[in-house]
Amino acid sequence: MNLKGTKFQLKVWNYLKKIPKGKVKTYADVAKAIGKPLAVRAVANAIGKNPYPPKIPCHRVIRSDGSLGGYSGKGGIQKKRHLLRSEKVFIK
Repeated sequence: MNLKGTKFQLKVWNYLKKIPKGKVKTYADVAKAIGKPLAVRAVANAIGKNPYPPKIPCHRVIRSDGSLGGYSGKGGIQKKRHLLRSEKVFIK
């Protein structure tokens, strides 16, 4: 998988690959983990441009309020819910 994107996007996407199956993180968690705690929206935008969902598991990132947020992969939010359920993660 030869990823092409900005330095920031690559940092976000590489972090996403470290989120274990069956676990979720918030957009804010991802921002903090990559050393950019105030860049929550930028993280969300980078995730939205993920070229390889679900291989790069952006479906494992949810909103801070516990809701799903978005999913730019094929099938949209329903696919995100399905992927999470298949990993035994149930979100409202």
